[in-house]
Amino acid sequence: MTDSPSESSGRTLMDRLVHAIGGEPRDREELLELLRDAQARELFDADTLQMVEGAFQVTDMRVRDIMIPRGQMVVLEQDASLDEILPVIIESGHSRFPVINEDKDNIVGVLLAKDVLKYTGAKGQKVFDITDVARAATFTPETKRLNVLLKDFRADHNHMAIVMDEYGGVAGLVTIEDVLEEIVGEIDDEHDTDEDATIRDLGDGMYNVHALTPIEEFNDSMGTRFSDEEFQTIGGVLMQHIGHMPVVGEETVLDGCQFKVLQSDSRQIHLIQVTLPG
Repeated sequence: MTDSPSESSGRTLMDRLVHAIGGEPRDREELLELLRDAQARELFDADTLQMVEGAFQVTDMRVRDIMIPRGQMVVLEQDASLDEILPVIIESGHSRFPVINEDKDNIVGVLLAKDVLKYTGAKGQKVFDITDVARAATFTPETKRLNVLLKDFRADHNHMAIVMDEYGGVAGLVTIEDVLEEIVGEIDDEHDTDEDATIRDLGDGMYNVHALTPIEEFNDSMGTRFSDEEFQTIGGVLMQHIGHMPVVGEETVLDGCQFKVLQSDSRQIHLIQVTLPG
């Protein structure tokens, strides 16, 4: 006997699934199997199943599982000028940046890229001081579960948190996008097309290169012959050649290739622009 429209409309999705497939799930694994079976029967699409599985997954995951590690954080220094931070903002494509004082364990705030707009373009613009526009940073332990962090993000209207380790040091950072991607899958935007690539071809013999790119990979891509006997990464080779910690915008020529530092902090080079000899 078929259900009447009123009976069917009053049921939950789970009631309808159980009725259609038979059997009531006794635990989460059986529930997931029930949902997978329902998707195989085309009761809903594969994207919906992926999101349901992702929602279950975030309850088991912790912040440390998805955070951007400390060494890969793009940060701004508290005493940086507008001319120094604009290239970092433009090149990275990020919307939020931790502001540090001396090192990455001393986060003094978060700068939103949109808050910098009023200081650019017009004559007679206001004097830029990063401390005037930086907002308070949000901190979270690396052991917090992702579903709890997502609730915190929603409740506090925050989009980024600084991740702290058990000793009170900065372990990395995490964004609301990182959490949502665990549920809905990868979220790409115009800045993510080559996000995972260590070398990005800009055309006309110009490349953006992560400083941690292994020398062998760099040589294979660029046709260069840098030695990897003393250093393992192209950033190490560049640092040794310059002889000091370079600042953003600093340029040098090495074996005919022009190198320009795009991102760095007080301890490490992060991103380099390389122009091959014409």
